[in-house]
Amino acid sequence: MSDKEEIVVSREETGEKPKMPSVFRNYISLVGAALAVTSLVSIVLLFLLELTSDDEKPYLGILIYIMLPGVMLFGIAIILLGGIWERRKRRKMSPEEILAYPILDLNGPRRRRIFFVFLTATVIFIFMSAFGSFRAYEFSESVTFCGQTCHTVMNPEFTAYNVSPHARVRCVECHVGSGAESYVRAKMGGVRQLYRVITDSYDRPIKTPVHNMRAASETCGKCHWTEKFHGDQIKVFNHYGYDEKNTLNQTRLLIKVGGGNPETGPVAGIHWHMNLGNEITFVSSDERRQDIAYIRMKDMNGKVVEYYDRETKMPQGEIEKAAQRKMDCIDCHNRPTHVYLSPNEAVDKSLEAGRLDLSLPFIKSKAVEVLSGNYATNAEAVAAIAKGIDEYYKTAYPDVYAAKKASVDFAVTETQRIYQTYFFPEMKTDWRAHPNNIGHLTVQGCFRCHDGQHFSKDGQVIRNECNVCHTTLDQTFGGKTITSTDGNFSHPLNLGDKGAWQCASCHKGNQAFKHPLNLGDISRFQCSECHKETKFKTN
Repeated sequence: MSDKEEIVVSREETGEKPKMPSVFRNYISLVGAALAVTSLVSIVLLFLLELTSDDEKPYLGILIYIMLPGVMLFGIAIILLGGIWERRKRRKMSPEEILAYPILDLNGPRRRRIFFVFLTATVIFIFMSAFGSFRAYEFSESVTFCGQTCHTVMNPEFTAYNVSPHARVRCVECHVGSGAESYVRAKMGGVRQLYRVITDSYDRPIKTPVHNMRAASETCGKCHWTEKFHGDQIKVFNHYGYDEKNTLNQTRLLIKVGGGNPETGPVAGIHWHMNLGNEITFVSSDERRQDIAYIRMKDMNGKVVEYYDRETKMPQGEIEKAAQRKMDCIDCHNRPTHVYLSPNEAVDKSLEAGRLDLSLPFIKSKAVEVLSGNYATNAEAVAAIAKGIDEYYKTAYPDVYAAKKASVDFAVTETQRIYQTYFFPEMKTDWRAHPNNIGHLTVQGCFRCHDGQHFSKDGQVIRNECNVCHTTLDQTFGGKTITSTDGNFSHPLNLGDKGAWQCASCHKGNQAFKHPLNLGDISRFQCSECHKETKFKTN
């Protein structure tokens, strides 16, 4: 007698009225139920992880509240689909043929093996799904995921990140907030970027600043104590000359970092800008926030002073309608991680670290020269750097080339390393694409506001004297020591009224010097021909 016949006879003997079993008692709905239960187990596991973890996990919210619930809903949909399929099948069956449950007979060896294989596979599937969900979440928060998934696009950011002061801080800790909302906001932008990668329409270079960047209080403030008074800090700047001996020119400054908490003490120094007891907002006339048209300063007493750039091309009406940005850490520290050094600065650092041999004549000049070339690809640049340095010493200094061949070869390798770390021609990314606003030597930086051109309506001006932010202790230039008497920086050349000059007007990051006047072939001139101790000739 078959299983179905046994069930029918049993019902007839007991007089039991056939009860129609649920339409969800079928194998399709069973698979959907397994999928839904697996998702629920993963949700509970990750939810407990979130409750018990002290660390911020930005991507965990999207897995718990969006992705895994979506999988669970898909499982429920399969359950419903199985019920619809079962109902249609039953229309062709008599009530006696409809079984209360799928037949499960473990007496047969074959069915018993199939059952236990299915049961084991189900347990393994649930375990692997939960474990896999956690591993997927971990990978999605990794630097590898952020920096190497789209290798060509993110290669400049990923490479520069790995040599930055924040190379131990994960990308998501600054770029993605905690919870589902922050994740969705960040990843909606990621969807647009993915589309541009697929269609090869992404920006080269990637545009900065990131306008939807999290506030500094949620990023920088997690590690850095913004209200800490740091006082003055000594900073030594080593710049090597473009002469044959690569002469060291050094400036030692006392940087007035300052800071402080207005509730417990004074607020002073550069970190006065950090809205500690005051509030600073501004309007920029360009997307990169390099041209500041308007500044509003509100002190702790509520007094407001507004400053306007006299040279701005932004109409007054547009300034009044424009959205004001509250000053933040990244308005000065705008390259805290993805730092792209200029040829001049990168070579200076290499010389200071002893990687480039100072005894090689004109190594500073030559390294900067080959780094500053216009190359279409990285491969072209690497080849040109090797050829340029090797042939220069072989031709101009054959004795040095023979005696210091190892130093020349290492100079080639080191200069290539510098290029591959800070220059990315395929993405048109380098120090010019992403200027660093800390300082004011080769870019405006501090002088975006402290340029002596921002005035209030009653005649107040944002000061641009050197000793506002730092005190010069001493300088060496060309082997001579220049001692400061008033704390101001003394330019080694007499420029007349230096207050009218901006450092970046002459100092460029990819050449020894660019004269503000067009002198033609400047190599024919000696500075001292025009620059005198008592006057400056402009004829």
